[in-house]
Amino acid sequence: MRRAIGVFLIWAAGMGLLAGLLVGTGLAVHYWQKPLAEAPTTLTVEPGQSMPAIAAAIHEVQPAIPTRVIDWTARFRGQARSIQAGEYEVRPDDRLASLLDRMVAGDVIEYRFTVPEGVTAQAFLDQLAEAPRIRRTLDELTPSAVIEALDLPVEHLEGWLFPDTYQYPAGTTDRALIQRAFDQMREALDAAWAARADDLPLEAPYEALILASVIEKETGLSGERGEVAGVFVNRLKRGMRLQTDPTVIYGMGKDYDGRLYSRHLREDTPYNTYTRDGLPPTPIALPSSASLAAATRPAETDALYFVADGSGGHAFSRTLKEHNRAVARWRAIKREQGERP
Repeated sequence: MRRAIGVFLIWAAGMGLLAGLLVGTGLAVHYWQKPLAEAPTTLTVEPGQSMPAIAAAIHEVQPAIPTRVIDWTARFRGQARSIQAGEYEVRPDDRLASLLDRMVAGDVIEYRFTVPEGVTAQAFLDQLAEAPRIRRTLDELTPSAVIEALDLPVEHLEGWLFPDTYQYPAGTTDRALIQRAFDQMREALDAAWAARADDLPLEAPYEALILASVIEKETGLSGERGEVAGVFVNRLKRGMRLQTDPTVIYGMGKDYDGRLYSRHLREDTPYNTYTRDGLPPTPIALPSSASLAAATRPAETDALYFVADGSGGHAFSRTLKEHNRAVARWRAIKREQGERP
């Protein structure tokens, strides 16, 4: 009799345990299938945050799921120690498992800022200062301060930051993004220099960077970059001055008000390529990969001159006589448009 009672008690306990497991599993499945949000929301996991704290943060997003269920689920799935810090978007179609999977994968929200080609290094830094969710570590965002803070191996920052769209997670430092842009430009310049033409009148990669920046400012048409580069290379080979307005404008600095007069072309500065031979002393803008390629592999051309043609492009000429005719046509177009040529 006692044995029968013992067997019954063991059976009853087992059935109770099984019932508890079935109820618990049913509740777990219920919670696992529950949407986490009605609308997209943001959840932040701090570096070093414990699983119970992460579970509490998820519970705040979806209070219907108990914190202990979230904590237990992550531990049961072997994910409690693998969740990466960062900012996550909780989507309406997310379930607990899918969110935990993305948190383990580090699928964080990424922000972006875009720096167009042809702007200055200071313009890059100004845009970085306005970029969202950047962690500020530099007291001053000026070229000289950046060179010193990051110990960059250059004397002038101009030209050395690659113009691009930069994606980054929240908390990325300003220092990290600047270093990334610098490294990207150096890689692009090294690649262009390695593939350069044999007869370039350039002594070093830095001269290619300078020429690329001038090309970038002279034309926004991708199909013209090579020919513009060819004109500049031809002039350098012949010892002719580049005579390019963008270098003069850069040398004027804050004195440039949007208008360039003939007297400005006669005012000598280190960047006035009407009064000085060769390339300007530094780049004048941030060049694109296309301009780097044009500077190092220019188009073969006999042209020595070019001028705006009034339609967004340029007219290229082999002789000064042809060039003067092209200049006259451009001035006539500007007069017809009621603008000062």
